[in-house]
Amino acid sequence: MTGQETAQGPKHKRDLTRRKVVAAGAGAVVAVGVGGAFAAGAFAGEETTAGKGNTAGTSGEACYKLTSETTEGPYYIDADKLRRDVTEDQEGIPLTLRLRVIDSDTCKPLANAAVDIWHCNALGVYSGYESMGSGGGGGGGGGTPPSGAPSGMPTGTPTGAPPGGGGGGGGHEEPTDDERYLRGTWRTDKKGEVVFRTVFPGWYQGRCVHIHTKVHVNGTWTDAGYEGGTTCHTGQLFFDEASVLATAEVAPYSTNTTTRTTLDDDTIYPGNGTEGGLLKLKYKKGAIAKGVTATLTMGVDPEATQDGTGGSVQPGASATASAG
Repeated sequence: MTGQETAQGPKHKRDLTRRKVVAAGAGAVVAVGVGGAFAAGAFAGEETTAGKGNTAGTSGEACYKLTSETTEGPYYIDADKLRRDVTEDQEGIPLTLRLRVIDSDTCKPLANAAVDIWHCNALGVYSGYESMGSGGGGGGGGGTPPSGAPSGMPTGTPTGAPPGGGGGGGGHEEPTDDERYLRGTWRTDKKGEVVFRTVFPGWYQGRCVHIHTKVHVNGTWTDAGYEGGTTCHTGQLFFDEASVLATAEVAPYSTNTTTRTTLDDDTIYPGNGTEGGLLKLKYKKGAIAKGVTATLTMGVDPEATQDGTGGSVQPGASATASAG
Protein backbone atom coordinates (compact mmCIF):
# COMPACT_ATOMS: atom_id res chain seq x y z
CA MET A 1 0.00 0.00 0.00
CA THR A 2 1.04 3.61 -0.42
CA GLY A 3 1.10 6.26 2.29
CA GLN A 4 -2.40 7.28 1.23
CA GLU A 5 -4.07 4.27 2.85
CA THR A 6 -7.67 4.74 3.85
CA ALA A 7 -9.73 3.37 6.68
CA GLN A 8 -12.76 2.71 4.51
CA GLY A 9 -14.44 -0.67 4.82
CA PRO A 10 -13.94 -3.33 2.15
CA LYS A 11 -16.38 -3.75 -0.73
CA HIS A 12 -16.55 -7.50 -0.26
CA LYS A 13 -19.06 -9.08 2.07
CA ARG A 14 -18.16 -11.89 4.42
CA ASP A 15 -20.10 -13.68 7.13
CA LEU A 16 -17.69 -13.47 10.04
CA THR A 17 -20.01 -15.48 12.25
CA ARG A 18 -19.30 -18.52 10.08
CA ARG A 19 -15.56 -18.12 10.08
CA LYS A 20 -13.55 -21.28 9.57
CA VAL A 21 -9.84 -21.84 9.94
CA VAL A 22 -8.51 -24.85 8.06
CA ALA A 23 -5.97 -26.93 9.93
CA ALA A 24 -2.54 -27.09 8.30
CA GLY A 25 -1.85 -30.79 8.06
CA ALA A 26 -2.28 -33.75 10.38
CA GLY A 27 0.07 -32.31 12.99
CA ALA A 28 -2.14 -29.29 13.48
CA VAL A 29 -5.24 -31.47 13.86
CA VAL A 30 -3.55 -33.42 16.64
CA ALA A 31 -2.57 -30.18 18.35
CA VAL A 32 -6.18 -29.03 18.44
CA GLY A 33 -7.40 -32.32 19.78
CA VAL A 34 -5.24 -32.23 22.89
CA GLY A 35 -6.37 -28.76 23.91
CA GLY A 36 -4.10 -26.70 26.15
CA ALA A 37 -1.53 -29.48 26.44
CA PHE A 38 -0.20 -28.93 22.93
CA ALA A 39 1.78 -25.83 23.91
CA ALA A 40 4.48 -27.67 25.82
CA GLY A 41 5.82 -29.61 22.86
CA ALA A 42 5.15 -27.19 20.04
CA PHE A 43 8.48 -25.38 20.43
CA ALA A 44 11.12 -27.19 22.41
CA GLY A 45 12.61 -25.01 25.11
CA GLU A 46 10.35 -22.02 24.51
CA GLU A 47 7.41 -22.53 26.82
CA THR A 48 9.61 -22.44 29.91
CA THR A 49 10.05 -18.72 29.42
CA ALA A 50 6.64 -17.93 27.94
CA GLY A 51 5.07 -17.22 31.31
CA LYS A 52 7.90 -14.95 32.34
CA GLY A 53 7.73 -13.06 29.08
CA ASN A 54 4.04 -12.33 29.50
CA THR A 55 4.00 -11.59 33.21
CA ALA A 56 5.21 -8.06 32.58
CA GLY A 57 2.20 -7.47 30.38
CA THR A 58 -0.30 -8.26 33.13
CA SER A 59 0.22 -5.08 35.13
CA GLY A 60 -2.77 -3.17 36.43
CA GLU A 61 -2.39 -0.58 33.72
CA ALA A 62 -2.56 -3.12 30.91
CA CYS A 63 -5.38 -4.92 32.65
CA TYR A 64 -8.09 -2.30 32.43
CA LYS A 65 -7.26 -0.64 29.11
CA LEU A 66 -8.73 -1.71 25.81
CA THR A 67 -6.13 -2.33 23.15
CA SER A 68 -6.67 0.10 20.28
CA GLU A 69 -8.73 -1.09 17.34
CA THR A 70 -7.49 -0.45 13.80
CA THR A 71 -8.69 -1.31 10.34
CA GLU A 72 -8.22 -4.81 8.97
CA GLY A 73 -6.23 -3.74 5.94
CA PRO A 74 -6.76 -5.01 2.41
CA TYR A 75 -4.75 -8.24 2.63
CA TYR A 76 -6.40 -10.33 5.31
CA ILE A 77 -7.06 -13.90 4.20
CA ASP A 78 -9.74 -15.77 6.14
CA ALA A 79 -9.71 -19.56 6.61
CA ASP A 80 -5.96 -19.43 7.05
CA LYS A 81 -3.58 -22.10 8.33
CA LEU A 82 -3.81 -23.29 11.92
CA ARG A 83 -0.21 -23.19 13.12
CA ARG A 84 2.22 -21.47 15.47
CA ASP A 85 5.26 -21.44 13.19
CA VAL A 86 4.33 -19.26 10.21
CA THR A 87 7.88 -18.78 8.88
CA GLU A 88 7.89 -21.34 6.05
CA ASP A 89 10.95 -20.58 3.89
CA GLN A 90 11.12 -16.86 4.59
CA GLU A 91 14.49 -15.37 5.45
CA GLY A 92 14.83 -12.84 8.23
CA ILE A 93 15.61 -12.28 11.89
CA PRO A 94 13.86 -14.92 14.03
CA LEU A 95 10.96 -13.43 15.97
CA THR A 96 9.13 -15.12 18.83
CA LEU A 97 5.82 -13.34 19.34
CA ARG A 98 4.20 -13.93 22.74
CA LEU A 99 0.70 -12.51 23.13
CA ARG A 100 -1.67 -12.66 26.09
CA VAL A 101 -5.36 -11.95 25.59
CA ILE A 102 -7.42 -10.75 28.56
CA ASP A 103 -10.89 -9.36 29.17
CA SER A 104 -10.20 -5.65 29.69
CA ASP A 105 -13.14 -5.38 32.10
CA THR A 106 -12.56 -8.39 34.37
CA CYS A 107 -8.81 -8.78 33.72
CA LYS A 108 -9.35 -12.52 33.33
CA PRO A 109 -7.50 -14.39 30.56
CA LEU A 110 -9.49 -15.43 27.50
CA ALA A 111 -8.84 -19.12 26.95
CA ASN A 112 -9.59 -20.95 23.69
CA ALA A 113 -9.71 -17.74 21.67
CA ALA A 114 -8.43 -17.87 18.10
CA VAL A 115 -5.64 -15.38 17.37
CA ASP A 116 -4.67 -14.51 13.80
CA ILE A 117 -1.43 -12.84 12.75
CA TRP A 118 -0.26 -11.82 9.28
CA HIS A 119 2.52 -9.54 8.07
CA CYS A 120 4.89 -8.81 5.21
CA ASN A 121 8.29 -10.43 4.76
CA ALA A 122 11.69 -8.77 5.15
CA LEU A 123 11.30 -7.01 1.81
CA GLY A 124 7.77 -5.74 2.41
CA VAL A 125 5.85 -8.37 0.41
CA TYR A 126 2.68 -10.11 1.62
CA SER A 127 1.95 -13.73 0.79
CA GLY A 128 -1.14 -14.10 -1.35
CA TYR A 129 -0.35 -10.74 -2.98
CA GLU A 130 3.17 -11.14 -4.34
CA SER A 131 2.24 -9.64 -7.70
CA MET A 132 1.54 -6.33 -5.97
CA GLY A 133 5.18 -6.01 -4.96
CA SER A 134 6.51 -4.04 -2.02
CA GLY A 135 4.56 -0.85 -1.51
CA GLY A 136 5.48 0.56 -4.90
CA GLY A 137 8.83 1.68 -3.55
CA GLY A 138 11.07 -0.85 -5.21
CA GLY A 139 11.78 -2.91 -2.10
CA GLY A 140 14.31 -5.65 -2.41
CA GLY A 141 16.07 -4.06 -5.34
CA GLY A 142 19.45 -3.84 -3.68
CA GLY A 143 21.31 -0.77 -2.55
CA THR A 144 22.21 0.45 0.89
CA PRO A 145 20.10 0.07 4.03
CA PRO A 146 18.18 3.09 5.33
CA SER A 147 19.78 5.01 8.15
CA GLY A 148 18.44 7.59 10.55
CA ALA A 149 14.94 8.93 10.29
CA PRO A 150 13.25 9.06 6.87
CA SER A 151 12.28 12.46 5.58
CA GLY A 152 8.55 12.77 6.01
CA MET A 153 5.67 10.92 4.37
CA PRO A 154 5.41 10.22 0.63
CA THR A 155 3.70 13.00 -1.26
CA GLY A 156 1.36 13.07 -4.21
CA THR A 157 -1.84 11.19 -4.95
CA PRO A 158 -1.53 7.49 -5.81
CA THR A 159 -3.26 6.20 -8.91
CA GLY A 160 -4.33 2.77 -10.04
CA ALA A 161 -4.45 -0.36 -7.91
CA PRO A 162 -2.79 -0.22 -4.53
CA PRO A 163 0.70 -1.72 -4.49
CA GLY A 164 1.53 -4.62 -2.21
CA GLY A 165 2.03 -4.44 1.50
CA GLY A 166 -1.32 -4.73 3.22
CA GLY A 167 -1.50 -1.42 4.99
CA GLY A 168 -3.72 -0.28 7.75
CA GLY A 169 -6.85 0.47 5.80
CA GLY A 170 -8.53 0.29 2.43
CA GLY A 171 -10.96 -2.16 0.89
CA HIS A 172 -10.23 -5.86 0.85
CA GLU A 173 -8.19 -7.19 -2.07
CA GLU A 174 -8.70 -10.72 -3.33
CA PRO A 175 -5.55 -12.88 -3.20
CA THR A 176 -3.50 -13.10 -6.38
CA ASP A 177 -1.53 -16.26 -5.55
CA ASP A 178 -1.58 -19.34 -3.32
CA GLU A 179 1.35 -18.40 -1.05
CA ARG A 180 0.50 -18.23 2.67
CA TYR A 181 3.80 -17.61 4.47
CA LEU A 182 3.85 -15.35 7.53
CA ARG A 183 0.17 -16.01 8.20
CA GLY A 184 -1.40 -18.24 10.79
CA THR A 185 -3.95 -18.82 13.54
CA TRP A 186 -3.49 -20.41 16.96
CA ARG A 187 -5.43 -21.04 20.14
CA THR A 188 -4.91 -19.26 23.47
CA ASP A 189 -4.23 -21.52 26.46
CA LYS A 190 -5.87 -21.34 29.88
CA LYS A 191 -3.70 -18.30 30.69
CA GLY A 192 -4.88 -16.53 27.56
CA GLU A 193 -1.41 -16.92 26.06
CA VAL A 194 -0.38 -17.78 22.52
CA VAL A 195 3.11 -17.95 21.02
CA PHE A 196 4.01 -17.61 17.33
CA ARG A 197 7.33 -18.17 15.62
CA THR A 198 7.94 -15.92 12.63
CA VAL A 199 10.50 -13.41 11.31
CA PHE A 200 10.87 -9.71 12.06
CA PRO A 201 8.71 -7.88 9.46
CA GLY A 202 10.24 -5.55 6.90
CA TRP A 203 8.73 -2.32 5.60
CA TYR A 204 7.09 -0.89 2.51
CA GLN A 205 6.22 2.58 1.33
CA GLY A 206 3.81 4.54 3.51
CA ARG A 207 3.76 2.30 6.60
CA CYS A 208 5.96 1.66 9.61
CA VAL A 209 6.95 -1.89 10.52
CA HIS A 210 3.93 -3.77 11.91
CA ILE A 211 2.04 -7.05 12.30
CA HIS A 212 -1.72 -7.40 11.83
CA THR A 213 -3.76 -9.37 14.35
CA LYS A 214 -7.32 -10.48 15.08
CA VAL A 215 -8.91 -12.17 18.09
CA HIS A 216 -11.98 -14.40 17.66
CA VAL A 217 -14.11 -15.69 20.56
CA ASN A 218 -17.14 -17.93 21.16
CA GLY A 219 -16.32 -20.17 18.22
CA THR A 220 -15.88 -23.94 18.19
CA TRP A 221 -12.56 -25.77 17.85
CA THR A 222 -12.88 -28.95 15.80
CA ASP A 223 -10.52 -31.35 14.06
CA ALA A 224 -11.07 -29.22 10.95
CA GLY A 225 -10.13 -25.97 12.65
CA TYR A 226 -12.13 -23.11 14.18
CA GLU A 227 -15.72 -22.33 13.25
CA GLY A 228 -18.26 -19.63 14.09
CA GLY A 229 -17.82 -17.06 16.82
CA THR A 230 -17.20 -13.34 16.53
CA THR A 231 -14.17 -11.12 15.99
CA CYS A 232 -13.75 -9.07 19.17
CA HIS A 233 -10.47 -7.35 18.27
CA THR A 234 -8.70 -6.22 15.10
CA GLY A 235 -5.43 -4.43 15.60
CA GLN A 236 -1.81 -4.01 14.63
CA LEU A 237 1.39 -4.63 16.56
CA PHE A 238 4.23 -2.12 16.27
CA PHE A 239 8.01 -1.98 16.73
CA ASP A 240 10.12 0.81 18.19
CA GLU A 241 12.48 2.77 15.95
CA ALA A 242 15.71 1.56 17.55
CA SER A 243 14.92 -2.06 16.79
CA VAL A 244 13.88 -1.31 13.21
CA LEU A 245 17.08 0.63 12.53
CA ALA A 246 19.06 -2.28 13.95
CA THR A 247 17.37 -4.73 11.57
CA ALA A 248 18.15 -2.45 8.63
CA GLU A 249 21.82 -3.37 9.02
CA VAL A 250 21.08 -7.08 8.62
CA ALA A 251 20.45 -8.98 5.37
CA PRO A 252 17.97 -9.31 3.74
CA TYR A 253 16.51 -6.13 5.30
CA SER A 254 19.63 -4.24 4.22
CA THR A 255 18.68 -4.80 0.56
CA ASN A 256 15.30 -3.09 0.96
CA THR A 257 15.62 0.34 -0.65
CA THR A 258 11.98 1.31 -0.11
CA THR A 259 11.48 4.59 1.74
CA ARG A 260 10.62 3.71 5.32
CA THR A 261 8.00 5.49 7.42
CA THR A 262 8.83 6.00 11.10
CA LEU A 263 6.54 4.96 13.93
CA ASP A 264 5.72 8.61 14.71
CA ASP A 265 4.87 9.38 11.09
CA ASP A 266 2.69 6.32 10.56
CA THR A 267 -0.97 7.11 9.85
CA ILE A 268 -2.33 4.04 11.65
CA TYR A 269 -0.32 3.77 14.88
CA PRO A 270 -2.40 5.54 17.60
CA GLY A 271 0.69 6.84 19.40
CA ASN A 272 -0.36 5.48 22.79
CA GLY A 273 2.34 2.90 23.53
CA THR A 274 1.43 -0.63 24.56
CA GLU A 275 -2.26 0.25 24.57
CA GLY A 276 -1.87 1.04 20.88
CA GLY A 277 -0.05 -2.21 20.14
CA LEU A 278 3.58 -1.21 20.76
CA LEU A 279 5.42 -4.45 21.47
CA LYS A 280 7.91 -4.95 24.29
CA LEU A 281 11.06 -6.26 22.62
CA LYS A 282 13.97 -8.24 24.00
CA TYR A 283 17.17 -8.93 22.06
CA LYS A 284 20.90 -8.79 22.57
CA LYS A 285 22.21 -5.32 21.82
CA GLY A 286 24.47 -5.38 18.80
CA ALA A 287 23.32 -8.87 17.90
CA ILE A 288 19.68 -8.48 16.87
CA ALA A 289 20.29 -10.94 14.01
CA LYS A 290 20.31 -13.76 16.58
CA GLY A 291 16.65 -13.22 17.31
CA VAL A 292 14.02 -11.08 19.02
CA THR A 293 11.30 -11.88 21.55
CA ALA A 294 8.24 -9.61 21.43
CA THR A 295 5.51 -9.59 24.08
CA LEU A 296 2.21 -7.80 24.59
CA THR A 297 -0.95 -8.17 26.64
CA MET A 298 -4.05 -7.31 24.63
CA GLY A 299 -7.08 -6.12 26.55
CA VAL A 300 -10.23 -6.86 24.55
CA ASP A 301 -13.99 -6.71 25.01
CA PRO A 302 -15.24 -10.26 24.29
CA GLU A 303 -18.80 -8.95 23.91
CA ALA A 304 -17.87 -6.51 21.14
CA THR A 305 -17.65 -7.05 17.41
CA GLN A 306 -14.52 -5.43 16.04
CA ASP A 307 -13.88 -6.89 12.60
CA GLY A 308 -11.86 -3.88 11.41
CA THR A 309 -13.93 -3.41 8.27
CA GLY A 310 -15.93 -0.38 9.36
CA GLY A 311 -13.14 2.16 9.15
CA SER A 312 -13.21 3.01 12.85
CA VAL A 313 -10.15 3.74 14.92
CA GLN A 314 -10.41 3.60 18.69
CA PRO A 315 -10.31 6.94 20.56
CA GLY A 316 -6.73 7.94 21.16
CA ALA A 317 -5.74 7.55 17.55
CA SER A 318 -4.82 10.67 15.64
CA ALA A 319 -7.19 12.36 13.23
CA THR A 320 -4.77 11.40 10.48
CA ALA A 321 -5.10 7.74 11.42
CA SER A 322 -8.89 7.94 11.33
CA ALA A 323 -8.86 9.52 7.91
CA GLY A 324 -5.85 7.72 6.45
